[in-house]
Amino acid sequence: MMVGLTGGIASGKSTVSQMFKERGFAIIDADVAARKVVEPDQSAYQEIVQVFGEAILLPNQMLDRAKLGAIIFSDETKRQKLNSIVHPAVRKQMEIWKNEALAAGSQTVIYDIPLLFESRLTNLVEKTIVVFVEEQVQLERLMERNGLSESEALARITSQMPLSEKVKMADAVIDNNGEMDETRSQIVQLIKKWALCP
Repeated sequence: MMVGLTGGIASGKSTVSQMFKERGFAIIDADVAARKVVEPDQSAYQEIVQVFGEAILLPNQMLDRAKLGAIIFSDETKRQKLNSIVHPAVRKQMEIWKNEALAAGSQTVIYDIPLLFESRLTNLVEKTIVVFVEEQVQLERLMERNGLSESEALARITSQMPLSEKVKMADAVIDNNGEMDETRSQIVQLIKKWALCP
């Protein structure tokens, strides 16, 4: 079974992903794929350099994410152009990893995708899980984790689809407001309920 795991910034999605991994499940992380496809030996990297020029490279030839971010942040057309290069490459990389996991005998593959609903990637999976926290918990965790002011943290949270919206679209919800043990036991229950095998 293909399962999509998502959440919001500072909701604890990575923690939940790690808990599945500890139980032997194959995890395909969209963020890891996104970093991999822009490494210098990848075709997406070469295309990005062609489009945006060598000024976006660091001395070691890696992409200068801050510089590229500044360009696309203020220019919707350039942002769409970058996404049109990166997103298909990420999907292709995830597909490769999925096939490798299945070939290695995995019965359940967990897709860890932050923008699962926003990027309309639910067609990749059969079931979806949302990691949920109350906005106040999310705010406090984000401020503490990233050293942000309340207004900075709020701006990041409100730039995403609200977790309450994601919950309505999910097949299952992991409530991550409490202690780690509570989260872990919800995962164990869900594995049993859906009869998931690693």
